[in-house]
Amino acid sequence: MELRQFEYLVAVAEEASFTRAAERVHVAQPAVSAQIRRLEREFGQDLFDRSGRTVRLTEVGETVLPFARAALAAVSDARLAVDELAGLVRGHVAVGMITSCGSLDLPAMLAEFHARYPGVEITLTEANSDQLVRSLLSGDLDLALIGFAGDAPEGVEVHVVVDEELVVAVPHGTPFAGLREHGLVSLPPGTGLRAALDNACAAAGFRPRIAFEASDPTMLAEIACRGLGPAILPASLAAAYADRLTGVEVGLRSYLGWAWRAEGPASPAARALQAFNSARC
Repeated sequence: MELRQFEYLVAVAEEASFTRAAERVHVAQPAVSAQIRRLEREFGQDLFDRSGRTVRLTEVGETVLPFARAALAAVSDARLAVDELAGLVRGHVAVGMITSCGSLDLPAMLAEFHARYPGVEITLTEANSDQLVRSLLSGDLDLALIGFAGDAPEGVEVHVVVDEELVVAVPHGTPFAGLREHGLVSLPPGTGLRAALDNACAAAGFRPRIAFEASDPTMLAEIACRGLGPAILPASLAAAYADRLTGVEVGLRSYLGWAWRAEGPASPAARALQAFNSARC
């Protein structure tokens, strides 16, 4: 058995087509078919059902697929380990981040990573968490620092770096009657903070009434300071405004974490950044 046969097996299984698999691995379609046939002869069993309009794994193929993926991952990890030992990790990593990272100094972290791996080029984009997750799933991003509420978004895995309480911030002496009773100041939909608010209100049987939206949590605090509405803020940010705002606990939490596709970052450079982040945070 050869590694390229396992590579072709995985490609055909995921693409459900020999033609698309060949395009993915950049070889001619007959070459992919021939290598799969060789693999089937070695196993003595068909790995694919070719009778329908799309190619499907047989029961034997379903059994073999995880081992093929594991073998490919093991070889990739071995190469990464050798490259890291030799200081030769190279390539490109596309990183996404939310607008506000709180106390995390992302530029400093990326600078530290670049100093360790100068051969890796990093590009950084900024968006809301839901947009970042879509970009991860489409392959446009390798890693992203996202905010979320509760479980990790479907299709990605997350290494949590911040678990923080959210509070309702109001000017000192201003009464707060509850989330249902006020026009609130919040981050827009697609952010982890807003998801925590929307989920909690939905569980209580109502939709929050949003008076103001802003993409920067600091702007939310400034709006609240001027009496324009209770603001949903991370507790740490509300504490920074303790001279002007009172934080009211309402049982909300949000999370900040590094996210990647469930099958793991594709390139050695991206995996190096993932490992670096996990060890550092």
